[in-house]
Amino acid sequence: MEWITLKQTSALWEAEMMQQILEAQGIPARILSQGLQSHFGSGAPALLQVRSRDRWTALLLLSPLEEEATEGSC
Repeated sequence: MEWITLKQTSALWEAEMMQQILEAQGIPARILSQGLQSHFGSGAPALLQVRSRDRWTALLLLSPLEEEATEGSC
């Protein structure tokens, strides 16, 4: 099974939240820690990975809603 990196986050908690969203939809995901936890609660960098065949579905699930994307551009 081939895994690809979908997102790189600056905080482990953010990657864990995205993993829970994906797994609730039946998409296996894993997190790879990219270092030690920083001071002042900023978290540790992490990679969120999914199987290559689930890439596009995962990207759609984690993308912002179209309404939210257009509100910022007005």
